[in-house]
Amino acid sequence: MSDKKVIEVKNLVKEYKELRAVDDISFDVYEKEIFGLLGPNGSGKSTTINSILSLLKYSSGNISIFGKEMTPDAYDIKRDIGVIFQDVAVFQELTVYENIDYFCGLYIRDKKQRKQCIEDAIELVSIGDYKKFYPKQLSGGLLRRLNIACGIAHKPKLIFLDEPTVAVDPQSRNSILEGIKKLRDDGATIVYTTHYMEEVEQICDRIIIIDKGKIIASGTRENLKKLAKIEERITVEIKKMDKEKLEGFKKLEKVTDVSYEGHTLVVSFSGGKNNIANMIDHLRNNNFSYRRVYSERPTLNDVFLELTGKELRD
Repeated sequence: MSDKKVIEVKNLVKEYKELRAVDDISFDVYEKEIFGLLGPNGSGKSTTINSILSLLKYSSGNISIFGKEMTPDAYDIKRDIGVIFQDVAVFQELTVYENIDYFCGLYIRDKKQRKQCIEDAIELVSIGDYKKFYPKQLSGGLLRRLNIACGIAHKPKLIFLDEPTVAVDPQSRNSILEGIKKLRDDGATIVYTTHYMEEVEQICDRIIIIDKGKIIASGTRENLKKLAKIEERITVEIKKMDKEKLEGFKKLEKVTDVSYEGHTLVVSFSGGKNNIANMIDHLRNNNFSYRRVYSERPTLNDVFLELTGKELRD
């Protein structure tokens, strides 16, 4: 990631009669970063993206891309943007190769240059064995890979990816995520939305969380994790547990929450350096019959749940 701004959003507001879908938000996206834009359903993230792309007329604020004002007729800017929406948009009557060729041809006229771009896109999403296939012959995962190839074949400098891995198989998901990281490594800037928090953990350099039209948190993955009220969560497999014994765990130092369900005890701590050692001592001293014990640090999903009151996939 460089310090060069690719997107600048200042005091963006979008109103629908009495509803403020986007409420005075400002943020920047920098060159060569994967920027995660997260929020529960109805939070305003889709409205924000559509405003940035000038697909939607916003009420007030300023948006610039590549240092220029973004407007509906800013075609010089749009040539360097790739957009892959959640809904797959390809031509059923064209083969894989012909689909990519068509979309790439909207930007690149030179046949030799276009051919190389198409081959690069096919290699990036690993669909070389399916060039002559029609979309109806592809699995859901392969179809999404084709959709991505169509959106990035012209080698855009800025790419918007909206839920690119929804309902795909694990192999396709891994291929898509690796491809996204390669696009970033090759110089592209990426704005990424998803309902899979593990993907955010894996690929996003910086993140903002939007709720009710406002930015409620922003920063790197590690910065955001520091917002979590818990610092450590310890899980223990225990066959039997009664209420009295469960209450005993709440008396341990720094404990913020205790739960027991399905033979699994989960104890959350707000801090402390020897929590797992203290837990094991407590288990032994009280003659618990237990199996596996493991410790976890807070995840982005914990932070998201604390800030919005919802799971990302709700």
